[in-house]
Amino acid sequence: MAAAPSVLLIFGTSHVGKSTLADRLGEILEWRVESTDTLGRHPGRPWPEVKEPVAEYYSSLTDETIYWFLRVHHENMWPLLRQKISGACKANAGLILEGTALRPEYIAELDGQQVSAIGLHADPNVIRKRIERESSYSKRADGHKLLIDKFIARSLSDNDDIKEAAEQHGLRLVNVADLQSLDRIADELAGVFAS
Repeated sequence: MAAAPSVLLIFGTSHVGKSTLADRLGEILEWRVESTDTLGRHPGRPWPEVKEPVAEYYSSLTDETIYWFLRVHHENMWPLLRQKISGACKANAGLILEGTALRPEYIAELDGQQVSAIGLHADPNVIRKRIERESSYSKRADGHKLLIDKFIARSLSDNDDIKEAAEQHGLRLVNVADLQSLDRIADELAGVFAS
């Protein structure tokens, strides 16, 4: 009987529940949890405060260019992420790594014996509503709303591409339209990894 994987990768676009799922599983399994967001700098969410470089980034570029830069950033991060994953496998350390930089096309390259992956996605309206709620969109000035709209557009493009790539590479993908689905996934995965 094969041993349970020692590394779990949770991929998906912004606001689909990656951090929530990773934190729940980390507590249950007592595994270390890391986010790819802490490993590489890239203009992120334009809230709660808008730093000048972030405002400039989102306001001066087209939605397509913003998404292109995000994909280049993820491509540049992959060697570091692959090294981190490989190190955790060798150490049999128990690592949950989550983040948007974990692209299905890169994950598909990994030897699956010690690595398991799950992707999260949601319908566009779910993602839009979650981002608008977290960013207090309705209370923002028009200029700030424009920056958030660009972040939403980037996230929706990412969601579509991640879903398509996960399906193409045969990776598990779960629609997380509500938080109860995250609870079910956490319970299921905890059973698999604890055995």
